[in-house]
Amino acid sequence: MSNFPLDLTTKNPGRWLSGAEVRSPELPKKMRSIVHMDLDTFFVSCERLIDSRLNGRPVMIGGTSDRGVVAACSYEARKFGVHSAMPMRMAKQLCPEAIILRGNSGVYTKFSKTVTDIIKESVPLYEKTSVDEFYIDLTGMDRFYGCHQFAQELRERIIKESGLPISFGLSINKTVSKIATGEAKPNNQIMIENGTEKPFLAPLSVKKIPMVGDRTYRMLCDLGVKRIESVQEMPIEVMERVFGKNGTTIWRKANGIDNAPVVQYHERKSISTERTFDRDTIDVDKLKGIMVAMAENLVFQLRRANKLTACITVKIRYSDFQTYTLQKKIPYSAADHIIIPIVLELYERLYNRRVLVRLIGVRYSHIVEGAHQITLFEDPNILALYQAMDNIRKQYGDRAIMKASGMQAKSISRWNPFNGEPPPLLANRRR
Repeated sequence: MSNFPLDLTTKNPGRWLSGAEVRSPELPKKMRSIVHMDLDTFFVSCERLIDSRLNGRPVMIGGTSDRGVVAACSYEARKFGVHSAMPMRMAKQLCPEAIILRGNSGVYTKFSKTVTDIIKESVPLYEKTSVDEFYIDLTGMDRFYGCHQFAQELRERIIKESGLPISFGLSINKTVSKIATGEAKPNNQIMIENGTEKPFLAPLSVKKIPMVGDRTYRMLCDLGVKRIESVQEMPIEVMERVFGKNGTTIWRKANGIDNAPVVQYHERKSISTERTFDRDTIDVDKLKGIMVAMAENLVFQLRRANKLTACITVKIRYSDFQTYTLQKKIPYSAADHIIIPIVLELYERLYNRRVLVRLIGVRYSHIVEGAHQITLFEDPNILALYQAMDNIRKQYGDRAIMKASGMQAKSISRWNPFNGEPPPLLANRRR
C-alpha cells in the first residue's frame, strides 16, 4: 500500500497523489519541508548486527595495513581522536585497543538497499547522496499529515525493519537539515521550525557548514571567525572578496539560505576503480597485470548492465604524489579486445618516469545504454565468447574467469555500479 497522501478534494476523493502534485509549484519556497537522514556509523552498525560482540567496543573499518586509511569508526573510537580518512597507522597509535575490520562492501550494499527500499515506497521524492545518506522532500505533505510526525514514523520503521540506528534533521532546506542531523546524532532527530534557522546555526562552529573543509576553516580562523554567528554578521561582500564565489555560498548557508532542490537518482555516467599499493612499487609486470584486471572487471560491469563507454582514462600517482592522467575517446564499445589494449596503451604512455608508483586507476566515462556491435573485420564468435564468460562470472563470481596476466590482482572490487547504489567508501584493499 502506498504511503503517499490521499487526495481529499471533492474532485477525486480517495485517489493517491503523485509526487509532482505533492510538490505543487504554487507552494512558496518558505513552506518547503526537507528531511536529511543519515545512518549512524553505518559500516560499524552493519558489522555489529552481524557480530554483537562488537557492541560498545572501539571499532575501525578500512585498510588494515599502515598504508590504509580509516573508512569508518565507532563513536567509542572517536573519543580517542580517530576519524574517517585518517591514516590507519595514526589511528592505531591513538586507539591501540580498537578492533580493526577490513569491511565487506556486499554486506553494506545489502543493508543500504533495505533502507533505500523503505524510503522509496514511503515518500514522493528522495535523493540518495551516498550509501548511508538521504534527502527527502516532504513539501506539501503537511496539508494531509504532519511532516515531523511522518519523518519520525519513517525513522522508527527503518530502525525496526533494518536494525540500524538512523538520525534525521527537518527544516526548510537541505543545508539546515544536514547540519541539524549532525547535531541530532547519535540515533536521534531534530526539527528546526521555520524562521529559527539563523538562531539555530549561530552558536555552531563554521566547520559545521557543508563545503567548509580544513583549508577554508583555517582561513576563517585567521580572520577571527570561528562561529557561524560571525559569518552571519559579516557583509556578504567581504566573504566574496576573501573567498570568491565560494564566499557567497558559505554566507548564504550560514544564514540558512539554500534553494537547492532534492534531486532524484540519475543514471551513472562513469565507472572507475583504483589501487593504492601497501608499498610503492616499480614491478612492471605487477603494474601491468593489475591494470589488465581492473580494465577487464570494469568492461564486465559494462556488459552486465548493457552499457557502452566512449572514453577511457588511465591514472598514475608516483611515490612523490605527482599524479598524471591520460584519456582517449573511442567508438562506443564494451569489448575486452578493444578496450583493454587501449588501457595498456595509455598506461605505457603515462608510465615514463621509471620511479616508484603509489597508485594506478582506470575510468570509463561517456556511458550510454546499448550492446557492442561487431564490425565487418571482427570475429562474429567474439560476442558468444563474452556471453559465455559473463555467464560464468555471474554464477561463480567476477574472478571465476579472467585473463592470466591479471591473476596477480587478488581483490578487484565486486560491487555493481549500475544497480542504483552509490559505491561504499571502503579503503583500498591490500594485494
